[in-house]
Amino acid sequence: MANLFKEFDAVSAKAWKQKIQADLRGADYNQTLVWESLEGIKIAPFYHLDNLKQLPVKLEPRPYAICEHIRISDEKKARDEAQKALVDGANALLFSADKPFNASALLLDLPKEKNGKKIELQFNLSFLNKDFFKSLIKQLMGYNYSLNIDVIGRLAATGNWFENQEKDYKIVEDILKKADKNANTLGVNVALYQNAGANAVQQVAYALGHGNMYLDYFNINAIQFQFAAGSNYFFEIAKLRAFRYLWSLLLKEYGFKPKTRLFVSPGTRNKTALDPYVNMLRTTSECMSAVLGGADIIANRPYDAFLNKAHDFGQRIANNQLLILIEESGFNPGNNFADGSYYLETLTTQIAEKALELFNHIEDNGGFLKQLLSGTIQRKINESAAKEQQLFDDEKLVLVGTNKYTKGAEIPDDFTSASAQNDKENRKTIIEPVIPKRLSEKVERELFLKMKQ
Repeated sequence: MANLFKEFDAVSAKAWKQKIQADLRGADYNQTLVWESLEGIKIAPFYHLDNLKQLPVKLEPRPYAICEHIRISDEKKARDEAQKALVDGANALLFSADKPFNASALLLDLPKEKNGKKIELQFNLSFLNKDFFKSLIKQLMGYNYSLNIDVIGRLAATGNWFENQEKDYKIVEDILKKADKNANTLGVNVALYQNAGANAVQQVAYALGHGNMYLDYFNINAIQFQFAAGSNYFFEIAKLRAFRYLWSLLLKEYGFKPKTRLFVSPGTRNKTALDPYVNMLRTTSECMSAVLGGADIIANRPYDAFLNKAHDFGQRIANNQLLILIEESGFNPGNNFADGSYYLETLTTQIAEKALELFNHIEDNGGFLKQLLSGTIQRKINESAAKEQQLFDDEKLVLVGTNKYTKGAEIPDDFTSASAQNDKENRKTIIEPVIPKRLSEKVERELFLKMKQ
């Protein structure tokens, strides 16, 4: 193909900046066009090859699976939902449960493959029962599965271990010995930190620190990181890419390379009960950023998941959003669409540099677990969340239909439950838990109180 640009003179970064400054007619370039993110990263109005900051390692494109989340309260009902999800386009299933269940009944007639590829079975279980997990592993023989056991994540989310650190670690060791060597027995719940208000740099650094605790203690062949995607589209792409790069550096230090997978879902922090249909638009862009960031598995979140009420329509739309990205929009698994963007390459490098600096600081001060036990991690997340909340309250961070453009915004019938869903019961904990909180909760609660008057 002929070089279409050979007749045009190349323009340097310096020349572009001079032209922009001339067009500003005396206005300050930095004050007018450069903005700073919550991570402390300054975003320029343009990016150029002359000052490109690029990671020295090329990130490989990877296929991704479409996953549907199914809660287990009744095994037959959950199995029927799983069968339907596979028919509707999913090729991975995430099962969650609060107590042991009959795994044999759940897996009865559940296929191991779809279209010649193994179906991925994911588990997020809020209990740690050694005998149950050993039994579950036997039932999962022949399946491609991930158990995602995260005892440090349990401590962070609830303020308590399952039993205590020593017993929890011992149970995990026993389960690791029984599990398939290719299974993601261990998981790292990074989504918790994003949903509580951690910024992109913190999420990457905490993911490294959290995962490093497991590398330090356990002999693992595979591990899965669960990330949440937020609304800052390019930052979310860069966040996942930066983590991939830094994690690969960390593994080189250990001299081994466990299989690493990224499980990504839209976050909860920017989702609203007011005008909830707008959540569909938010989750679409968040799923796109997950694809471009290199997710292995994507589980979309129904737009009405925040109303404490399950709707088949919401789940069907969530699945179709991902199917449209693949079938209609060309976001085919295995293509790396983000390559070649000077902005994304630079942003990825900036996030990686800042996250590595923070990770090293955490390690120099005793490691992630020590920082969590001392309350430092919680304090830093709360500080970041407070800054973001203030921007939302001041309408500098906009959620359409909630703090701006609210005319005609719908109030759902089950708004009452949505407004009260984050009330926490008092319980004794050994540390302050990391609590997810949506930005719109205050607005929703104020409206709820007005409705009661």
